[in-house]
Amino acid sequence: MRNDMARILISAEQIATRVRELGARISADYGDTDNLLLVGVLKGCAMFMVDLARAIELPLAIDFIAVASYGASTESSGVVRMLKDLDTDIAGRHVLIVEDIIDSGLTLAYLTAQLQRRNPASLRICSLLNKPERRIAEVVVDYLGFDIPNEFVVGYGLDHAERYRNLPYIGVLKPEVYMG
Repeated sequence: MRNDMARILISAEQIATRVRELGARISADYGDTDNLLLVGVLKGCAMFMVDLARAIELPLAIDFIAVASYGASTESSGVVRMLKDLDTDIAGRHVLIVEDIIDSGLTLAYLTAQLQRRNPASLRICSLLNKPERRIAEVVVDYLGFDIPNEFVVGYGLDHAERYRNLPYIGVLKPEVYMG
Protein backbone atom coordinates (compact mmCIF):
# COMPACT_ATOMS: atom_id res chain seq x y z
CA MET A 1 0.00 0.00 0.00
CA ARG A 2 2.83 2.38 0.72
CA ASN A 3 3.88 2.15 -2.93
CA ASP A 4 0.51 3.71 -3.83
CA MET A 5 1.41 6.90 -1.92
CA ALA A 6 2.96 9.95 -3.56
CA ARG A 7 4.03 11.00 -0.05
CA ILE A 8 3.06 10.94 3.60
CA LEU A 9 1.28 14.20 4.38
CA ILE A 10 0.70 13.74 8.14
CA SER A 11 2.59 11.15 10.17
CA ALA A 12 1.07 8.85 12.77
CA GLU A 13 2.98 10.78 15.45
CA GLN A 14 1.60 14.13 14.26
CA ILE A 15 -1.91 12.70 14.28
CA ALA A 16 -1.52 11.28 17.80
CA THR A 17 -0.20 14.59 19.14
CA ARG A 18 -3.00 16.60 17.55
CA VAL A 19 -5.72 14.18 18.74
CA ARG A 20 -4.44 14.54 22.32
CA GLU A 21 -4.53 18.34 21.96
CA LEU A 22 -8.07 18.26 20.60
CA GLY A 23 -9.15 15.94 23.41
CA ALA A 24 -7.74 18.34 26.01
CA ARG A 25 -9.53 21.33 24.42
CA ILE A 26 -12.82 19.47 24.19
CA SER A 27 -12.47 18.28 27.79
CA ALA A 28 -11.90 21.87 28.93
CA ASP A 29 -14.75 23.28 26.83
CA TYR A 30 -17.31 20.67 27.92
CA GLY A 31 -15.95 20.27 31.45
CA ASP A 32 -19.21 21.24 33.14
CA THR A 33 -21.39 18.67 31.37
CA ASP A 34 -21.94 14.96 31.67
CA ASN A 35 -24.20 15.04 28.64
CA LEU A 36 -21.67 14.94 25.77
CA LEU A 37 -22.53 12.83 22.72
CA LEU A 38 -19.97 12.23 20.00
CA VAL A 39 -21.68 11.62 16.65
CA GLY A 40 -19.32 10.00 14.21
CA VAL A 41 -19.88 10.30 10.48
CA LEU A 42 -19.23 6.84 9.08
CA LYS A 43 -17.10 5.30 7.82
CA GLY A 44 -14.14 7.63 7.64
CA CYS A 45 -14.38 8.93 11.20
CA ALA A 46 -13.88 5.54 12.87
CA MET A 47 -10.15 5.66 13.63
CA PHE A 48 -10.20 9.34 14.57
CA MET A 49 -13.33 9.05 16.71
CA VAL A 50 -12.02 6.14 18.77
CA ASP A 51 -8.73 7.91 19.48
CA LEU A 52 -10.49 11.22 20.17
CA ALA A 53 -12.96 9.61 22.59
CA ARG A 54 -10.05 8.12 24.54
CA ALA A 55 -8.39 11.56 24.68
CA ILE A 56 -11.48 13.26 26.15
CA GLU A 57 -11.44 13.11 29.92
CA LEU A 58 -15.20 13.37 30.46
CA PRO A 59 -18.14 11.01 30.56
CA LEU A 60 -19.47 10.71 27.03
CA ALA A 61 -21.62 8.60 24.79
CA ILE A 62 -21.07 7.79 21.13
CA ASP A 63 -23.35 7.20 18.18
CA PHE A 64 -22.88 7.02 14.44
CA ILE A 65 -24.58 8.41 11.39
CA ALA A 66 -23.87 7.55 7.78
CA VAL A 67 -24.34 9.90 4.87
CA ALA A 68 -23.10 9.64 1.32
CA SER A 69 -22.09 12.21 -1.24
CA TYR A 70 -19.20 10.42 -2.95
CA GLY A 71 -20.18 6.87 -3.82
CA ALA A 72 -17.14 5.25 -5.44
CA SER A 73 -16.04 8.55 -6.95
CA THR A 74 -13.20 10.80 -5.82
CA GLU A 75 -15.39 13.92 -6.17
CA SER A 76 -18.50 14.80 -4.16
CA SER A 77 -21.67 14.48 -6.19
CA GLY A 78 -23.21 17.41 -4.31
CA VAL A 79 -26.21 15.23 -3.46
CA VAL A 80 -26.23 14.06 0.14
CA ARG A 81 -28.15 10.95 1.18
CA MET A 82 -28.79 9.64 4.71
CA LEU A 83 -27.75 5.98 4.87
CA LYS A 84 -27.92 5.38 8.65
CA ASP A 85 -29.59 7.60 11.21
CA LEU A 86 -28.70 7.98 14.88
CA ASP A 87 -29.93 5.49 17.46
CA THR A 88 -29.85 8.20 20.16
CA ASP A 89 -32.34 11.00 20.81
CA ILE A 90 -30.18 14.13 20.81
CA ALA A 91 -32.75 16.59 22.23
CA GLY A 92 -31.09 18.45 25.10
CA ARG A 93 -27.72 16.76 24.50
CA HIS A 94 -24.41 18.46 23.79
CA VAL A 95 -23.61 16.99 20.37
CA LEU A 96 -20.15 17.00 18.84
CA ILE A 97 -20.09 15.83 15.22
CA VAL A 98 -16.84 13.97 14.50
CA GLU A 99 -15.83 14.04 10.85
CA ASP A 100 -12.74 12.73 9.05
CA ILE A 101 -12.48 15.43 6.38
CA ILE A 102 -14.37 18.51 5.26
CA ASP A 103 -14.14 19.06 1.55
CA SER A 104 -16.97 20.99 -0.14
CA GLY A 105 -18.83 21.33 3.18
CA LEU A 106 -22.07 20.13 1.57
CA THR A 107 -22.30 16.97 3.67
CA LEU A 108 -21.77 18.82 6.94
CA ALA A 109 -24.15 21.64 6.00
CA TYR A 110 -26.83 19.02 5.32
CA LEU A 111 -26.02 17.07 8.46
CA THR A 112 -25.96 20.07 10.81
CA ALA A 113 -29.30 21.28 9.42
CA GLN A 114 -30.82 17.84 10.02
CA LEU A 115 -29.45 17.54 13.56
CA GLN A 116 -30.31 21.13 14.53
CA ARG A 117 -34.00 20.28 13.94
CA ARG A 118 -33.75 17.71 16.73
CA ASN A 119 -33.09 20.39 19.38
CA PRO A 120 -29.69 19.52 20.81
CA ALA A 121 -28.45 21.68 23.71
CA SER A 122 -25.45 22.49 21.51
CA LEU A 123 -24.06 21.33 18.20
CA ARG A 124 -20.38 21.64 17.30
CA ILE A 125 -18.07 20.11 14.72
CA CYS A 126 -14.71 18.41 15.13
CA SER A 127 -12.88 17.40 11.98
CA LEU A 128 -9.49 15.80 11.59
CA LEU A 129 -8.88 17.37 8.17
CA ASN A 130 -10.09 20.42 6.30
CA LYS A 131 -9.65 21.42 2.64
CA PRO A 132 -10.53 25.13 2.80
CA GLU A 133 -9.91 25.78 -0.90
CA ARG A 134 -12.62 23.25 -1.83
CA ARG A 135 -15.36 24.81 0.29
CA ILE A 136 -18.73 25.43 -1.35
CA ALA A 137 -21.03 25.43 1.70
CA GLU A 138 -20.09 27.50 4.73
CA VAL A 139 -19.56 25.42 7.88
CA VAL A 140 -18.06 26.44 11.20
CA VAL A 141 -15.44 23.99 12.41
CA ASP A 142 -15.05 24.26 16.18
CA TYR A 143 -12.20 21.78 16.56
CA LEU A 144 -9.80 21.13 13.71
CA GLY A 145 -6.87 18.78 13.36
CA PHE A 146 -5.19 19.98 10.17
CA ASP A 147 -5.82 22.19 7.16
CA ILE A 148 -4.56 20.35 4.09
CA PRO A 149 -4.07 21.18 0.40
CA ASN A 150 -6.49 20.00 -2.26
CA GLU A 151 -4.96 16.56 -2.79
CA PHE A 152 -6.54 13.12 -2.67
CA VAL A 153 -5.66 11.69 0.76
CA VAL A 154 -6.17 8.31 2.36
CA GLY A 155 -5.29 6.60 5.62
CA TYR A 156 -6.35 6.82 9.26
CA GLY A 157 -9.93 6.04 8.27
CA LEU A 158 -10.01 7.77 4.89
CA ASP A 159 -10.33 5.50 1.89
CA HIS A 160 -10.35 5.10 -1.82
CA ALA A 161 -12.80 2.37 -2.89
CA GLU A 162 -12.81 1.09 0.75
CA ARG A 163 -9.03 0.59 0.78
CA TYR A 164 -6.26 2.28 2.81
CA ARG A 165 -8.39 3.05 5.91
CA ASN A 166 -6.01 1.03 8.09
CA LEU A 167 -2.91 3.12 7.35
CA PRO A 168 -1.67 4.84 10.54
CA TYR A 169 -0.83 8.06 8.67
CA ILE A 170 -2.48 10.39 6.12
CA GLY A 171 -0.95 9.88 2.69
CA VAL A 172 -1.42 11.51 -0.68
CA LEU A 173 -2.54 8.85 -3.13
CA LYS A 174 -0.77 8.73 -6.48
CA PRO A 175 -3.15 9.92 -9.23
CA GLU A 176 -2.59 6.80 -11.30
CA VAL A 177 -4.06 4.73 -8.45
CA TYR A 178 -7.42 6.52 -8.35
CA MET A 179 -7.62 7.66 -11.95
CA GLY A 180 -6.67 4.16 -13.09
